[in-house]
Amino acid sequence: MNRSLKLAILGAGNLGTAIASGLLRSGVYDPARIILTRRRVEKIARFKEDGFVVQADNKDAVRRSRIILIAVEPQKINQLLEEIKEEIDAEKHTIISVVTGVKIAQIRRILNSEVVIVRAMPNTAIAIGESMTCLATTRKKDQALAVANKIFDTVGITQIIEEENMTAATALAACGIAFFLRAVRAASQGGIEIGFDSDKAIKIAAQTAKGAASLLLKNGRHPEFEIDRVTTPRGITISGLNQMEHEGFSSAMIRGIVTSWTKASKVYPDNEDG
Repeated sequence: MNRSLKLAILGAGNLGTAIASGLLRSGVYDPARIILTRRRVEKIARFKEDGFVVQADNKDAVRRSRIILIAVEPQKINQLLEEIKEEIDAEKHTIISVVTGVKIAQIRRILNSEVVIVRAMPNTAIAIGESMTCLATTRKKDQALAVANKIFDTVGITQIIEEENMTAATALAACGIAFFLRAVRAASQGGIEIGFDSDKAIKIAAQTAKGAASLLLKNGRHPEFEIDRVTTPRGITISGLNQMEHEGFSSAMIRGIVTSWTKASKVYPDNEDG
């Protein structure tokens, strides 16, 4: 177990606590060296049982930590940054922001500091070590990117992207969890209609979805290659696929992702570039 990490997760809501749970589950980092903060501290009190430091004081958490992970909602980040700005030391700290829609330049402008900032967009599968996390920074040679990579590699897969694509990462990776869960639910409902009970249908659909995703990740091939291996002329699979396309399956998924991307680009009230 790595005891060197001193990480403060400011704003330990659903995503912040999912990150904490993922880091705990990985076994790589000592929870005693991870501080979780929240105004209503009673909502995260249970994390004390796992060894995390739990408190409401953000300034103290910053003073005691080297890596500051900001996980508040977009409408609350300005207030938080104003609160902690006097405690930020550019020589000591690395900031990782998982806040949707807030650019590095906007964070830097409020902090009025040259502190290194990395943006990260994980998803809630981080809690079980299966996150898809996209990372971006404006200073590619900074060691901070390697630090963020090391943290998030313990709880899933990471991908370094350009900052301009972080909103797209929000729609595809973070919102995408819900999209694919809805697809699994739809598949399970189809399974119920053709004879399975609910529990069996969900288990079969979920494992099938996991298998399909694993084929792509392990083989590195295009989805259509794997689809072609399942479909035969006048076959059962192609008839089902064609019916789904007639009903707009692919176009509905595409429209959903684009809609979420559009919404994510407007979620932070301060849209200046800094």
